[in-house]
Amino acid sequence: PAATSSDEEDDSDSSTKPIRSEKKKNPVSLFQTGGDPPKEKKTKKKAPPKAAESEEETPETPQKNSNKKGKGKKSKKPKEERPPSPVIEVDNLEEFVLRPAQQGVTVKCRVTRDKKGMDRGLYPTYYLHLDNDKKVFLLAGRKRKKSKTSNYLISIDPTDLSRGGENFIGKLRSNLMGTKFTVFDNGVNPDKANADWSNVRQELSAVVYETNVLGFKGPRKMTVIIPGMNADNERVPIRPRNDNDGLLMRWQNKNMENMIELHNKAPVWNDETQSYVLNFHGRVTHASVKNFQIVHGSDPDYIVMQFGRVADDAFTMDYNYPLCAVQAFAIALSSFDGKLACE
Repeated sequence: PAATSSDEEDDSDSSTKPIRSEKKKNPVSLFQTGGDPPKEKKTKKKAPPKAAESEEETPETPQKNSNKKGKGKKSKKPKEERPPSPVIEVDNLEEFVLRPAQQGVTVKCRVTRDKKGMDRGLYPTYYLHLDNDKKVFLLAGRKRKKSKTSNYLISIDPTDLSRGGENFIGKLRSNLMGTKFTVFDNGVNPDKANADWSNVRQELSAVVYETNVLGFKGPRKMTVIIPGMNADNERVPIRPRNDNDGLLMRWQNKNMENMIELHNKAPVWNDETQSYVLNFHGRVTHASVKNFQIVHGSDPDYIVMQFGRVADDAFTMDYNYPLCAVQAFAIALSSFDGKLACE
């Protein structure tokens, strides 16, 4: 069987979660934490969240999210074309990868994992491209070798993944257990800050994987914490002065000022296929424990980000406002990390 139904509580939980009676909020307002409501002009631009997906003509089939490790069952259907990314201009790469996605536009990307070469089996390099004809390169990521915990460097140059290089754009760092991750931009460590703190690194996101103590083979549970957006739809900068002031600590202390908490959408158990399923609208073709969708509790239909396998070493990664490419790529990288506690 594709996945056991041993965690029944998860299952019942997932069937009750999406049923909400409250009015749908405008996706933009879900992420606002500071300042005045958005100006009229800005909200008019917003298309319905699914606009970018509607070009698709293939009938939608829910995609298995089964917990088979490694190679999911190859689908026997004729290969359907994945709907490509809308036209997205990447003029200044460094600026683009840190800028929130435009409202109403789903940025569709592809992540490839390269395991070839000397130690790439242990330390693969991951590349992020726009999923369109031009295959525009956006980011590369790789785990650092001499680090006690999982520590991924993220670069805007596919060949330069050095910490000191000018192409270093961010990093993903985990705790010792590999269950909690923090995403930083390329600012400096607070210990090396200049007098006015203007060059201190920002925390862009944190990811928490719920520890699976009983070892059930159910779907993973993820919590994603991101900085909120201000009235001009810009990210509120979160620059902790020490490790006790970061996104994770604030979240643990329930101090959610200027922060937004997101979760992965609970897949639903399907008796027919004996697996957990989620609808990825044709963007994911292989069953994998790594497939996920991230949503806001107040609007589970607005997919902030989705990620899933399309080949052994290829995955699609799509993100929407308010995420930027660095945030989404780092969240995806966290899902590759071996998590003893979650599987």
